[in-house]
Amino acid sequence: VQLQASGGGLVQAGDSLRLSCAATVGTVSNRAVAWFRQAPGKEREFVAAFRGGNTRYAAPVKGRFTISRDRAKNTVYLQMNSLKPEDTAVYYCAAGNVIWGLIEIMDHYNYWGQGTLVTVSS
Repeated sequence: VQLQASGGGLVQAGDSLRLSCAATVGTVSNRAVAWFRQAPGKEREFVAAFRGGNTRYAAPVKGRFTISRDRAKNTVYLQMNSLKPEDTAVYYCAAGNVIWGLIEIMDHYNYWGQGTLVTVSS
């Protein structure tokens, strides 16, 4: 599986962005798909995950971000609303045969996109 992430950019606080993660080779169907992010000087952290119609969100983004999948387009999206400066990071999508109980642990994901930079100015 090869993943292509896109949609990052520079926005102001309160704005919205939608990130896309397209599987250009293989499929994300029947796999867990997640978004992680890494801010400058910090470790990569879990943001959101989708598997089998179920979703999970990290506490800092819950209620503001929405993860979804378009099966026909073989693409997973991360809709980000009410963006804050602390959301500034490189966002990575990942896919793998990850069981639900381990969905937040990046070591269990086999396939990663290249990352897309989101910068939120205050």
